[in-house]
Amino acid sequence: MKHKILWIGMILFLSSACFPQMGSLRYHSQERALSKEQEKPSLFTPSELEVLFSQDTVKLPAHRAGLPGDVNTITESAFLPAYKAGHRADLPVTDPPELDSALGRSAVGQLFPWDDSRPVSEESNDDFSFQAPSETDPKNGTDFDIPIVMNARVEHFIRYFQTSGKKIFSGWLARSAKYIPMMKSLLKENGLPEDLVYMALIESGFNPCAYSRMKAAGPWQFIYRTGKRYGLDVTWWVDERRDPEKSTVAAANYLRDLYDMFECWYLAAAGYNAGEYKIAKAMKRYRTEDFWELTKYRYLKRETKDYVPQMIAAALIAKDPDEYGFADVDYQDPLCFDKVTVPEVTDLGIIARACEIPLEEVKGLNPELLRNWTPPNVSGYEVRIPCGMKEVFLRNFEALGPRQRFQFKTHVVKKGDTLAGIAKRYRVNLEPILEINKIKKTTRLSVGTNLLIPIPMRKDAQRTLTNRGG
Repeated sequence: MKHKILWIGMILFLSSACFPQMGSLRYHSQERALSKEQEKPSLFTPSELEVLFSQDTVKLPAHRAGLPGDVNTITESAFLPAYKAGHRADLPVTDPPELDSALGRSAVGQLFPWDDSRPVSEESNDDFSFQAPSETDPKNGTDFDIPIVMNARVEHFIRYFQTSGKKIFSGWLARSAKYIPMMKSLLKENGLPEDLVYMALIESGFNPCAYSRMKAAGPWQFIYRTGKRYGLDVTWWVDERRDPEKSTVAAANYLRDLYDMFECWYLAAAGYNAGEYKIAKAMKRYRTEDFWELTKYRYLKRETKDYVPQMIAAALIAKDPDEYGFADVDYQDPLCFDKVTVPEVTDLGIIARACEIPLEEVKGLNPELLRNWTPPNVSGYEVRIPCGMKEVFLRNFEALGPRQRFQFKTHVVKKGDTLAGIAKRYRVNLEPILEINKIKKTTRLSVGTNLLIPIPMRKDAQRTLTNRGG
């Protein structure tokens, strides 16, 4: 027995002496695999990845609590210089995390409680395959300040816009000339790439009055909650999501927040569509920071998967329409306006008469106004009028007689209110109330309804109108 043990020991000793690499073969294989993985560029630093992919549930910061990602779907004065072609793949993984930014990339794991109950290998059953994206500009001579790649899905939407969707897309292009100069200027002022303006092209076709089934409104298609978060008021009187200036500034702020979070314009655009929570969770679930890789899985909806290639296709066509068969588009003139300040609850019809233009032209320049009057409780409300009409407006507006000006109050209908009783309460005739509110004597009043009550101004109570330049 002793001889057998000695014999086995000698064999093992000779084997380890003759083949010293065998014992460490598995270790070296793992080491090479790890080294190879580490060579892959990353949008996240190791510390950021540790936070992002943490299984722990974390508490939302107070300033973001109760604000999950919206369907639509961004303020710091100095924006990241040089847009890095839309991603951080060229930066070393040793880049320090931006811990000083409340919505920075390193904060992703702190903003959202993760739920990783679904398998990482959840392949999509969508017919949604891509060619490897090219990192070069597919259009020589055309400059872009957002990343532009050409792949199968981008080509698909280019063909669609050239064929089945050509009539609609041509209308979008025609309207785009009206808003693009102003919107690009605002994006640039707010430190954003100007070519992000083409997101509005696919969001609404640059229609300020666009309204989606998800109750998103305006050229940038904000839903109420996101619009409110970024300073857009929505009341019975106004819907600033439809204001082409204010909504563009809000979109710039939202997109900046998204870029600060993802450091990739494709992911930021996808987050604008699906909500930042959805995109961050998808990145964690499938262990990737590549938008095109995320589209291989079923977690993101088709609308979000299509959003980025649609944006790229729209930008390519809009910046070189002749090349793509849109040489005959009848472009609208760029938006041009002056601003004047008017008292609260000013009749838009009076503004139109003072400008000597049709009422519809005033409404078209001020799509955020939901009524035929400017809102109450705003002593100096800015209204857009056509370029060069300011002096005419000021002269005519001051000359309007007192009977053409009214003081207005808003009455909220309570239980038991009647039209006759409301008119008697405010000591006014019933007919102006019916006319202004577009109702009849037989209309049944619902509790909570806002009624506009016109009260003629006494001569000694008329205000001195002041008009600030704008």
